[in-house]
Amino acid sequence: MATTRSALTEGDIRTLLKGSTPDERAAAARKLCAAIDRAPLSEADRDLAAEILRVMAADAAETVRRALVETLKASRVVPRDVAVKLARDVESVSLPMLAFSPAFTDEDLAEIVRLGGPVRQLAIAKRPVLPRRVTDALAEHGSERAVSAACANDNADFAEAALQKIIDRFAESERVLTAVAYRSALPLSVTERLVRMVGDQLRDHLMSRHAVSPEAALEIAVGAAERATIDLVDQAGRAADMKAFVAHLQAERRLTASLLLRALAHGHMTFFEWGVAELAGVPHHRTWLMIHDAGPLGLRAIYERAGLPARLFPAFRAAVDAFHAMEFDGGPRDRERFQERMLQRFLTQPQAAAREDVDYLLERMSRAAGQVRDVAETA
Repeated sequence: MATTRSALTEGDIRTLLKGSTPDERAAAARKLCAAIDRAPLSEADRDLAAEILRVMAADAAETVRRALVETLKASRVVPRDVAVKLARDVESVSLPMLAFSPAFTDEDLAEIVRLGGPVRQLAIAKRPVLPRRVTDALAEHGSERAVSAACANDNADFAEAALQKIIDRFAESERVLTAVAYRSALPLSVTERLVRMVGDQLRDHLMSRHAVSPEAALEIAVGAAERATIDLVDQAGRAADMKAFVAHLQAERRLTASLLLRALAHGHMTFFEWGVAELAGVPHHRTWLMIHDAGPLGLRAIYERAGLPARLFPAFRAAVDAFHAMEFDGGPRDRERFQERMLQRFLTQPQAAAREDVDYLLERMSRAAGQVRDVAETA
């Protein structure tokens, strides 16, 4: 270990091993650790450094062990057995290692989560990176503070099942539910479950940042009068992965003709295309051609293959025709004005839509017109 030895004297090593006071040994430990961390180590040097660190980790004085941790808590030169030993030490020694050391395996950290208690769990939850093996253990065994810290850590990789487990365990914890809601990405099933559990502020955040199915939003709005003005179907236009979105709706038996009709009347053609493709079991690109570019019989053929009600076909035909006749003009409130004109055209066509769908669309058009007036009055 030539480089390390050149930075230290034999007296430093003797002081570390046999220093008369803890402070003397701690000073020698800091000097040794700094030299070990800086030195390029051969295999033999690394073995010798590991033995020196084992001596420090076994020192009876807490100040010596703390000197080791303060200097090498994030270093890769610490052997795994030394890290594990220090993880069982007093908190002033163990917590910095648990929070930063790369020496632990995922299995080590998961074991400590299971057996180490809430303070050690919290240190682990704040690590720069948390793999799924560790987050699974936190979801199963973590304290409320540790779980909320891990959920707030966007470098923590959570499986969908782990997030569901957390919601099961901490359904009454505003701290945990808030941390989950504010994660940068959430599975659709987790978002929809949270939307039904949290308060208005968090619900608004979830519905603006994450995909929520239109029918889930509808259930929420219908269930609370103060949220009755939430636009439900527009959620369909916010899905980042439309294929996965409609597949989820179909799996939950929510991809209904009524939902597709309402979404289409709002101009959400992409959602309609993917929804019909999912129901028909036909690739999206072929569905698109049949809806848009296969003559008057293409839409009927794919519509029937999707198993949609025959009585509603005239309404869908009118909506598709209205969509083809409309254009975005790029002006202010372009989307809102497009939807309003789409609704007007759709509702003036002969059709056989269900009364509840017509009432819904009329109410939506009235609300949109009111919003346009409010903007004009405040302009």
